[in-house]
Amino acid sequence: MLWAAAGVAALGLLVALEIAARHYGLPGPITNQVKGVVTAPKSGPLYAGLALMMVVLTWRQRFIAAGAAIGIDVVFVLVRWAVDARTPDGQSFGSGALWVMLGCAVVAVTRRTGRERALLLKGVGLGLLLVAARKTGDTWLLITAKTRPLVLDPYVATADHALGNPSWLVGRMVRATDPVGTHLLDWVYAQLAVAAVVVALYQLRNVATERRFPSHHLLRTFLVIGLLGPAVYMLFPVVGPVFAYGPGASGTGGVQWAVADLWPNTPPAIGTPHPVPYDSITPRNCMPSLHTAWATAIFIHSRKGPRILRFAGAFWLIATLTATLGFGYHYGADLIAGVVFTLTIEAALRMLDQGRDRSGIRLVVYGTTVFAVLLLSYRFLPTDMAEHPYLSGPLLVLAMGSVIYGYVRTTRAWEPEAAPVPQPDPQPELV
Repeated sequence: MLWAAAGVAALGLLVALEIAARHYGLPGPITNQVKGVVTAPKSGPLYAGLALMMVVLTWRQRFIAAGAAIGIDVVFVLVRWAVDARTPDGQSFGSGALWVMLGCAVVAVTRRTGRERALLLKGVGLGLLLVAARKTGDTWLLITAKTRPLVLDPYVATADHALGNPSWLVGRMVRATDPVGTHLLDWVYAQLAVAAVVVALYQLRNVATERRFPSHHLLRTFLVIGLLGPAVYMLFPVVGPVFAYGPGASGTGGVQWAVADLWPNTPPAIGTPHPVPYDSITPRNCMPSLHTAWATAIFIHSRKGPRILRFAGAFWLIATLTATLGFGYHYGADLIAGVVFTLTIEAALRMLDQGRDRSGIRLVVYGTTVFAVLLLSYRFLPTDMAEHPYLSGPLLVLAMGSVIYGYVRTTRAWEPEAAPVPQPDPQPELV
């Protein structure tokens, strides 16, 4: 019933976003998904979705599914190259993975029964949900740009003085490491979904043998973050330092809309912030930083993996934080909000598995309160925060740290205690 309810809710959201996109004369997530079955798909985690679906299959079935997907793609690629039907980003493959996932759904309905059918349908749903999440996110970002003509960057930039303007500082550091550092961080930033799939595959590695999904895994947190985050974008529209105070991500396109061309060399002066207009193309996707949120979730879920996975999770978190600041995509205040946002969602999801635990309820309420206070302080107290950085800066870090401490303490109490190893009775000494 829970999976059915989640499926109905996801379908309702897709329909709503499709209608909203059509209102602006653009195809929505459902249209783009259907087009990807035949036409060249846009860049997206199609084969990552297939990999997630295959956790419910046996090894023999996995080889068959992967071979079928590659074979279908080879045919499609040859046809698309012949008629020059590639997408603007140059991608011409990926439809094979989508065809195989849809084929497995048909097999589940027509050839499976009982638990086998339910497990296969869950796997297909998980894979398609990952693919649909990319299409849904693109539509959400379009809606934020179309419906929020004014952005609140001056408020966040002013509040960021309390943290020492970290985006300006890290931006200069990243430029100093160009091109090696820039290319590495850009790759890490763009491949966040791949890192998530690697951790998720480790968590779901025993699904095929145990014939069930674990009660909690990374993709649950990822999807809830992606669902709730854009709603906050609508309440607090922010485009980021490189757009509001710099040339834009392309290097030139955003100058005419920028408040001033300052990033990353000169932090903005402290003044009286006010909303400013921006174009109808750039997404208002900064508050909170969902890249920070997702990287934090990857870090949390990698803690129970082998050493190499733990190191990778820590590296991805540090590199993602550096990239979000160093490329001017986010302010320091966005990152603090993103960490609190993730820990609150993660605590709520884990509490669902524990039952209505009082400590879990307290943590979720506290995290939600801290997140709301952060947004309100960025909006209504930015000048006060900038004028008293030695007070407000540590308070911001302390607020985030208190949520981290509460999360660690609460979730550790939920961990099952290891049973003591029975010790053999001592043998009597022979006299």
